[in-house]
Amino acid sequence: MSKGIGRLIQIGIARETTRGTSPASATYWIPHNEFDIFEKDTKITDEQTRGVIEDSVGQSIVKKWAEGGLKAPIGDRHFPLLLYGIFGTLASSVKSGETLVYDHNISVQQGAQHQSLSLYIDDPLGGQDYAHALAVLASLEIAYEQGKFVDYAANFKSKKGATATLTPSTTAENRFLPQHLTFKLASTQAGLDAAGATVIKSLSLKIEQNIEDDDVLGNSAPADFLNKQFAIEGTLEAIWQNETDFKNAALAGTAQAMRIDLVNSDVTIGTASNPRVKIDLHSVVFKEITRPVRINELVKQTVSFKAHYNTTDSKMASVLCNNLVSSY
Repeated sequence: MSKGIGRLIQIGIARETTRGTSPASATYWIPHNEFDIFEKDTKITDEQTRGVIEDSVGQSIVKKWAEGGLKAPIGDRHFPLLLYGIFGTLASSVKSGETLVYDHNISVQQGAQHQSLSLYIDDPLGGQDYAHALAVLASLEIAYEQGKFVDYAANFKSKKGATATLTPSTTAENRFLPQHLTFKLASTQAGLDAAGATVIKSLSLKIEQNIEDDDVLGNSAPADFLNKQFAIEGTLEAIWQNETDFKNAALAGTAQAMRIDLVNSDVTIGTASNPRVKIDLHSVVFKEITRPVRINELVKQTVSFKAHYNTTDSKMASVLCNNLVSSY
């Protein structure tokens, strides 16, 4: 045991092939900015009267689990695994025209048990490493901002940690910068390829799957963490320059398809491909638009939006990732 700073603690993830059972080691060790995944418990207080005025005589633990968050830049190799965890379905194939580059198509699984992960914490300060099985993503928020790596905040629930002996080995990954983003709108998802780009200043996208703990009698640990309704919302900021970019659609309640496309054109993988994380939302409605006017500042607009299930496409969202990983 020793004192030190947070840079010494490392966190890893892996996909569980058997739900609730941790693989022997992490597949990816994630260079992160912050995490606070920690053990939690629920206690009940023995406060029944015993003929004295003191309010209680003890407490008993009735539930044990872990939860918390992770913030890190998007890496082209590990991030599809997190998307797999929250969307639930991933299919991989060799990209057309390539031999070493893969398409990973990610979509929403229509079930209550989306892909579970395991979390690994290598802690030289506490003197003990831990593996957290049955790690389920409660939410995933992506921040596209100027002057920063494109990053995410992931919130997990999992089983309490089991002691482990870990040997971290960080995999080199390609990251994404603000200039790698292309933002598009079209009347349908099929029209996004041909649509022109819309210039924006920032965007945040939040994916939630409303996790409920499956608490059962006979065990202090939840039997599972089950996802319920799946929701995607976001907010963007842009310079105000006309009413046709966002205002008209917002006031009319017009549904549009939206593409948020990250392509790291500075890096070539395979023959002629680039690392990519493309998110298509098939039916988006702008909920609210604000335009504060300050006399010495540029006039900007902030637009909030919500994605809906598109009955024609039979989808709310579809994701494509390109990298050199053959499968997850």
